[in-house]
Amino acid sequence: MNKYLILLIISFNFLGCKTENMSNQVFIQGGGTLDDWANISKFAESNEKLMKEVDKSRVVFMGNSITEGWSNFDPDFFINNPFINRGISGQTTPQMLIRFKPDVVNLKPKSVVILAGINDIAGNTGPMKIKNIAENIFSMSEIAKANNIDVFICSVLPAKAFPWSPSIKNVAEKVIKLNSLLQDYCLKNNIQYVDYHAKMDDGNGGLKVPEHTTEDDLVHPNKDGYKVMESVILPLLDTNS
Repeated sequence: MNKYLILLIISFNFLGCKTENMSNQVFIQGGGTLDDWANISKFAESNEKLMKEVDKSRVVFMGNSITEGWSNFDPDFFINNPFINRGISGQTTPQMLIRFKPDVVNLKPKSVVILAGINDIAGNTGPMKIKNIAENIFSMSEIAKANNIDVFICSVLPAKAFPWSPSIKNVAEKVIKLNSLLQDYCLKNNIQYVDYHAKMDDGNGGLKVPEHTTEDDLVHPNKDGYKVMESVILPLLDTNS
């Protein structure tokens, strides 16, 4: 065999191995890989089990670390209710939109509670226009409605800054702008808007410290913060039951 052809084959094999290794090594917000950008695999096994169980009162909570962390701070909220937590830390709305079918629709819930957008503002998966963030949430809502799932769209929680992304400015104003688009959409489409922001705002666009978050966090609720969120969402879900 021609020695140049052999070298070419070796080079292609090397590049193939390198690409495969890269897919496992590149950091993707939300715990995904280049082969699974939205981290669909995270709940795949759990979803398979849930799809075999019929629960006409099931509610899926779709979100990011704020939703995922809820089960850590108050596990009983999910254990004692027919609630399924489908939050993934670090994720943005385009990632959630990709996994909305396997993580929400396929579970055939009565309702879905969507809390998303803060990581988009932080630029976790790249720069995002506020309008595009809102439209991703609208798309999730429309997919849910097309599958006869009741929709609850949540306001983004108050936030004044991102400790992990300090270069992002005017955070509070961006959150308010996004929430305004979400609330307007809900009013026009007869969807329940869940206003956490109004209950948790410190008066300056941030979460209350130390009542609802810590000084070194500013974005994620503490246990008391989650209790406030529960006091807002539970009556709305009860009314819908």
